[in-house]
Amino acid sequence: MLMVSTSYPADLGDWRGLFIRHVADALARRRDIRLRLWSPPGEMPADATYAATPDERRWLAQLMQAGGIAHLMRMRGARGLGTPLQLLRMLRSLYQRERDIDVLHVNWLQNALVLPCNATPLLVTVLGTDLALLRLPGMEALLRRVFRGRRVFICPNAAWMVPRLERLFGDLARVRHVPFGIDPRWYEVERAPVTPSRWLCVSRLTAGKIGNLFSWGEAAFAGANRELHLFGPMQQSMVVPDWVHYHGAASPDVLCNDWFPTARGLVTLSVHAEGLPQVMLEAMAATLPIVASRIPAHEDLIRHGSTGWLCGGTDDFAAALDALEDDTRGREIGERAREFVRAGVGTWDDCAARYADIHRELVAS
Repeated sequence: MLMVSTSYPADLGDWRGLFIRHVADALARRRDIRLRLWSPPGEMPADATYAATPDERRWLAQLMQAGGIAHLMRMRGARGLGTPLQLLRMLRSLYQRERDIDVLHVNWLQNALVLPCNATPLLVTVLGTDLALLRLPGMEALLRRVFRGRRVFICPNAAWMVPRLERLFGDLARVRHVPFGIDPRWYEVERAPVTPSRWLCVSRLTAGKIGNLFSWGEAAFAGANRELHLFGPMQQSMVVPDWVHYHGAASPDVLCNDWFPTARGLVTLSVHAEGLPQVMLEAMAATLPIVASRIPAHEDLIRHGSTGWLCGGTDDFAAALDALEDDTRGREIGERAREFVRAGVGTWDDCAARYADIHRELVAS
């Protein structure tokens, strides 16, 4: 199997593309898969073979240092077209030389655009940003050309994306929701919230990802007996209010060991085109109640008042914080959230098993 990704962390302490590392590790542990991985350089799974050439490796490393392909396209717009074009040239070369492959596992629709016209079966994953890509003129037609004549599974990581993908490609491909997994350590977190209440937001700092956090949060946090702690890399220039405790990027180890156990809950008021945010799954596994904005990704994951809290304005947001700071209510919602993701998401090995089932279907066909 050839797995393709334009994101990959340098190590387990790196936040960039960490979920790809977990997927690759879990797939490589399986005895029914021989994994070849094309991605930016980093610690490779022991049983995987790295497929990038030295020149590709250097270029992909620079791409990660610059923030990744999606970030560059958002920041540079038309001025940044050279980078995606160079990426497509490299991918075309990769697909032409990697011929002895039973199945292709391509992360993100854009990385499938230059697949050759052959019958090699394809599993392509989809995140929320991929749906934004489909708004570009001609993108749907280009992908339909790629899908035609081969066996294809399109696998979004969130169920809310399935209907649209079926409308666009259902005549050429099967669409199946495949959620990512969760590291077992998040299920083992034992929480003892401290006073004043600590609320966490773990997010890249962009206008879309931060959303209404600063505007809705000021009345609820400034001068109140609660704290908002913000973690994540600054990817767009913005002013962080002085009532926010901003820590920069934090490793999963730091979040899991030092912050999740003492926090009251997680806040995400994103208006970004989310798929299924990994940090929300990890928070639910750790019994950390979530207060989230009403966007499709959040509404698909959270059952309001049962496994989390959805809000649509300043008053809603303040009421959510008040409700979940009740010890009994917060604990009950956290426990229901953990059982929800334990049953429906599981671990990274469960995720790899879901993908392996699809690989077998593709190869058998």
